[in-house]
Amino acid sequence: MDWKIPLYRIFTDKEDEKLISKVLSRKMDWAIGPEILEFEKRISNYIGTKYCVTFNSGTSAGHAALLALNISSGEILVPSFTFIATANWPLMVKAKPKFVDIDEKRFGMNPKSLVKQISKKTKAIIPIHYGGLSCDIEEIRKIGLKKNIPLIEDCAEAFGTKINCKPVGVFGKMSIFSFAPNKILTTGEGGAVCTNSKDLFEKLKLIRSHGRESNNNYFRTNKQPNYISIGFNWRMSSMTAALGNAQLNKLDKIIELRKKHAKIYDQKFKKIEAIITPYTSHNEEHVYQLYTIQVKGNKTRDKLQQHLSKKRIMTKIFFDPIHLSTYYKNLGYKKDELPVTEKISKTILSLPIFPGLKKDEISYVCESVKEFFE
Repeated sequence: MDWKIPLYRIFTDKEDEKLISKVLSRKMDWAIGPEILEFEKRISNYIGTKYCVTFNSGTSAGHAALLALNISSGEILVPSFTFIATANWPLMVKAKPKFVDIDEKRFGMNPKSLVKQISKKTKAIIPIHYGGLSCDIEEIRKIGLKKNIPLIEDCAEAFGTKINCKPVGVFGKMSIFSFAPNKILTTGEGGAVCTNSKDLFEKLKLIRSHGRESNNNYFRTNKQPNYISIGFNWRMSSMTAALGNAQLNKLDKIIELRKKHAKIYDQKFKKIEAIITPYTSHNEEHVYQLYTIQVKGNKTRDKLQQHLSKKRIMTKIFFDPIHLSTYYKNLGYKKDELPVTEKISKTILSLPIFPGLKKDEISYVCESVKEFFE
């Protein structure tokens, strides 16, 4: 459909074009250039970890994280209320995803449900920070430490999110980021893993580039490389990293604008009793990668979505429960195993939010929602 207001538009300026053009014009090092190391250093500095390894997607970054932990069996605890990659990662390393229910406010992994799902088979815990808001990561971290289970944060939707002035991505053994088109920081496609472990850092570099020792730029040297493990071609390109550096320069503005737009939505929807706006608290920074409302009462979410589609306003359901998808039902996962996940997924709807959203566009969305409930 030709949307009058899409769910997102990428925030760009001439600096993006300038830094990409710089890579293009040198006619070399498009694959392994200085922009990649610069991007990695800037990410680790921003998040507050010692190391960062970039990848060609958040999905490959998460896969690499589990490979770096040498997981090849057992169970990995994940939410069903997430993007499909989070649940698929365990299967990629021959482990089993074991689903944990979520809390009703943050839509993140519920610590109480987490404790109930831990067993001798548990090899890792992967909570997500939903839509730009932290899950109860401090409590989840305590559980992981007490049980001696590795914690991997899925921060795909939460670059810049903070809790008690501390960025998400520093609470676990590793953290995974995505730079897909609808994310806070985007490079079109791309991902990263952050960690404080030198050992994991070295493993991740091998995994992303064929298991090859990287003392030299492969495309710049005539020396034969040494391959010391199995690996993949999961590297980020220089042009992608250049775009990432340009986007990082605008990150504070990007987050500021998202928060500004979310505040307007909050104010406009206060008078609509059938809508619950996104949860926030004084000690956290919500960066609004998504602006997800809950619809209650006799007016259903699906009817609201249809109404907004007629108005050419794009909305989306983030997320349908993974355990109820065809593939996972065929694996034996069943309905009614995650009551909160199943309940929330029937009421949520994500509205357009992006830095370049205009005042008249916000007004149009709000008036269209209001019209539905009148």
